[in-house]
Amino acid sequence: MDESLILAKHIANTGYEDLPGTAADITKKSLLDGLGVTLTAGTMGEGCRQFVDLAIDGGGKKESTIIGFDARVTASMAAFANGSMAHALDFEDSHDEALTHPNAAAIPAALAVAESIGNVSGKELITALVLGSDVTCRLGLALTEDPIQYGWYTPPILGAFGATAATCKLLGLSPEQILDAFSLTLCQATCSAELTHSDRSLVRSIRDAFSAKAGVLSAQLAERGVIGFEKPIEGDAGLFRLYARENYDLTALTNGLGEIFEGANVSFKPWPSCRGTHYFLESTLQIVNAHDIKPADIEYIKLGIGPSPLARALCEPLETKQCPKTAIDAKFSIPFVVALASVRREVALRHFTPEAIQDPEVLEVARKTTYEQDSNLEAKEGMVELKSKQGVFRLKTPEFAYGHPNNPISEELLVRKFMDCAAHSAKQISDQHLNKLVEMILHLEDVRNIGEIMAYL
Repeated sequence: MDESLILAKHIANTGYEDLPGTAADITKKSLLDGLGVTLTAGTMGEGCRQFVDLAIDGGGKKESTIIGFDARVTASMAAFANGSMAHALDFEDSHDEALTHPNAAAIPAALAVAESIGNVSGKELITALVLGSDVTCRLGLALTEDPIQYGWYTPPILGAFGATAATCKLLGLSPEQILDAFSLTLCQATCSAELTHSDRSLVRSIRDAFSAKAGVLSAQLAERGVIGFEKPIEGDAGLFRLYARENYDLTALTNGLGEIFEGANVSFKPWPSCRGTHYFLESTLQIVNAHDIKPADIEYIKLGIGPSPLARALCEPLETKQCPKTAIDAKFSIPFVVALASVRREVALRHFTPEAIQDPEVLEVARKTTYEQDSNLEAKEGMVELKSKQGVFRLKTPEFAYGHPNNPISEELLVRKFMDCAAHSAKQISDQHLNKLVEMILHLEDVRNIGEIMAYL
C-alpha cells in the first residue's frame, strides 16, 4: 500500500465538517493547554530565551508572533522560537499509548503559518491541528518497539511530521505537494537518544523547536514547487525503515482513518514532569496522603518496574536520577519525582527551579529511592513500596494515570492550569485578556480570524 499517499490525500480532503465533535473539542483544549505552557516557558524554560533572542535578532518579515514576547518574525522563526518553549516544561499534553507529544511541534508551526497567511478562521485552525495531531499519534502507534534501542529519540522526529501535516493543510496543498513536504521533513527531522545519557543537556527540553521549524519550511518549500519522493514514510529508506528497522506495523497508519482521530485520545498533564513518571507519582501521593507520612519517617522507597525501556530510561543511571542537575533532567527522573511527591505532597512548576531541585529534604528522600525490574509486572505496570515508621505500604501504579481520557481532568482544572501558567508570561497579560483568550479558544469554531487570539499573546 502507498501509506504516504493515503495520508496525504486524507490531509488534503478532510474538512472541518468531517471532524467528530470530540476531536474538535479536545483539540481546542490542547491549544489552550499548549499556549499556557508556552507562556510559562518564556520565563521558566531552560534554554528557551536563547531561541527567542536568535529569532528576534534574525529580523526578516514580521509575519508571526513569538508567544509572550511582543515580537513578530518570519513564520519559520516564530515556529522555531515557540517550538523551543512548547515542551520545555514537559507540561503539555501527551498520547500515552503512542508515546508522543502530538501538539508540541504542531501548535507552534500551525499558529505561525496561520498568522502569516492572515484571515485563517478558527475552524481552519482546528482542522489543521486535528490532522497534525492524528498523523503524529498514528506514526507513534505504528512503532512496535521503541527506536531508542537504535539510538533514536522519536517524539520530536514524529512530531515534525504532524507539524508538516498541519501547515500543509493551512496552506491548502495538494496530496502530491504534501508528499513533497513529508519528503523534505524526512530530510530534516532527527533527534539522537544521546540526550538521555547526559545530565547537562537541554536538548530534551527545546527539541521541538527544530520539529516545528522543519514543518513550516517543508510545507513552504513544497508550496513553491520543490519535489520530494513518493514514499517518505513506508519506502525502502523511508521514515520507518530508517529509524525503526523492521519494528513497525503500517496498518496503524490507516486503520479507522477519517473516523478515529487519535488527537482526541491525548492525556492532559496535572503535573509538570514526564508522563512516564506520573504513574509512580500518583501512587506515591496516595500512600503518603492516606497514611500521613512525614519525610523524616521514610526509611526507603522501592520502585518496581516492568520490562519497559521508558521506565528504565527514567530510572537510569540511578545516581544521576537521584540528584538531577537540570530541571528537565529532574522531570525525567522517577526517583526524584517520587521523592518530591513524598516530601511536598504535590508536584508543581515551582518545584523545578534551579534552587528547588537542590532542596536537601527532597534529595535526602531521593537517595533512599531505588528501583528494580519486577518479573511479575507487565511492561506498563509499576509498583511503589514505601517503608516508614508507620509500616510498609505497597501500591500498584494505576492503569490510566490522572489526565488520561479514562481518568480525565476537568475543563475547570485545565482553565485554572492555563491561568496559573500564563501568570509567568514574559509579557504581562491582564486577567481580563486571559479570560477573553480562554473564551475564544474554547469557542474557537466561532473565531473568524486567529489573529484576534495572537494579538493577546
